[in-house]
Amino acid sequence: QLQLVESGGGLVQPGGSLRLSCAASGFTLDYYAIGWFRQAPGKEREGVSCITSSGGSTTYPDSVRGRFTISRDNAKNTVYLQMNSLKPEDTAVYYCAARRTGYSSSYCYRKPNDYSYWGQGTQVTVSS
Repeated sequence: QLQLVESGGGLVQPGGSLRLSCAASGFTLDYYAIGWFRQAPGKEREGVSCITSSGGSTTYPDSVRGRFTISRDNAKNTVYLQMNSLKPEDTAVYYCAARRTGYSSSYCYRKPNDYSYWGQGTQVTVSS
C-alpha cells in the first residue's frame, strides 16, 4: 500500500527553524515527483516546494524562496523540507504529495491537483 507520512512539525518561535520529513512506503521515490504544500485555516492549499524524481529541479514561490529548501534521500525513501527564518505567516498544516513521473524525470509540479498521493499532514506553528 502506497503511503506518505510527514513528521517534524511543532511549535517554534519566529526566526527559528524546523525540518519536515516525508517518508514514503509501498513505492520508491526514484519514480515520483514530490511536492510540499501547506494549508492555513480558512485558506486554500498552497504549494511551497517541489522536487523531481532525479532531484535536479526545485521550485519555490516568492513567499518562501530563500528560506525553505527541499531535498531528497532516495536511499531512505524520504524527502525533507528545511524551513529557516520562520515567520508567523508560515503557520499551517504541511503536507507532502507524490506523483509518478518516471525515473530521472525533470518534471516538477506546483498545483495540488497535479498529485495523486497525499500524507496526513503535520502542524507547524510559529509563535512567540
